[in-house]
Amino acid sequence: MAERKRTEIAELGQFGLIERLTRDFTPRNATTVSGPGDDAALIAAPDDERLTVLSTDMMLEGVDFDLTYFPLKHLGYKVVTRGISDILAMNALPEQITVALGISSKLPVEALEDFYEGVRFACLESGVDLAGGDTTASVTGLAIAVTATGSVLREAVARRSGARLNDLICITGNLGAAYMGLHLLERERRVLGDVENPEPQFKGYEYLLEKYLKPRPRRDVIESLAAEKLVPTSMIDISDGLSSDLLQICRSSKCGARIYLERIPIARQTTALAEELHSDPVVAALHGGEDHELLFTVPVTMRERIEAIGGIDIIGHITAPETGAMLVTPDGGEIELRAQGFVKKRA
Repeated sequence: MAERKRTEIAELGQFGLIERLTRDFTPRNATTVSGPGDDAALIAAPDDERLTVLSTDMMLEGVDFDLTYFPLKHLGYKVVTRGISDILAMNALPEQITVALGISSKLPVEALEDFYEGVRFACLESGVDLAGGDTTASVTGLAIAVTATGSVLREAVARRSGARLNDLICITGNLGAAYMGLHLLERERRVLGDVENPEPQFKGYEYLLEKYLKPRPRRDVIESLAAEKLVPTSMIDISDGLSSDLLQICRSSKCGARIYLERIPIARQTTALAEELHSDPVVAALHGGEDHELLFTVPVTMRERIEAIGGIDIIGHITAPETGAMLVTPDGGEIELRAQGFVKKRA
């Protein structure tokens, strides 16, 4: 393969860089009036029946990601996922994003093109438009800010504060895989740090790598709920771990919760790697974070309709506030849930 030419950012300047990175993005949503190229994006206002949803997220090199093992294409994809997952967690559909970058001189233009290729693929896959952004110089590594917008019918909004007594607690996908994927990458980096032409051992754990490096937003779940005319009473994106995010719902809704250990969905690869590393897969599920699955509540009368959708597990129910939030073990014991959260780190 021919060596790729390196173009320094200074050769293009700020506006030339933005034009080059965003030239292949074409608006697809009717609400996107204009995208990159002006001082600000033009977004059509929703009608009286709909609300605009807006969210901003930040990622810093050395804190949220490590470029020694995080391919820039995957990073671009993950940035989009992180942005629009917050929109989906309001039971809304994302429509636009903006991406702002703080760029260090160690990155050539070609590396940033790889990043934007990941952004573009995620946008196409998720049905969102890149509506703008910004670039500036950084002396501390790559910094990324993504802002996402979307819309939702007023009567379909799901907030953290709507959970009610006896509501079912539901989770999409499985938990802990992204956290174990991070541990796998960091293990291989430690082992192979001084090895020339290293060959990391990922065989059998490909799913964990994908869940960490390229988590897919759960737009499919929001669309399935809408098709079934099901509106969650509360919802949150799993970014800090099941325990922490469920406690956010309990705090906002002024309620307690009971979730059952044997009902928490954990992938086989998560359990296998946890055992290999002498750790507990349940800890990864409760406190790992970065899974970007959806945690939500629905009235108990919706059980059969939720189960019919598929890919959703009912893991517990909402209780009175004075009962607290507890993990129920198979023998009937109760362990208080604590907001340990995802520990952002660079090994």
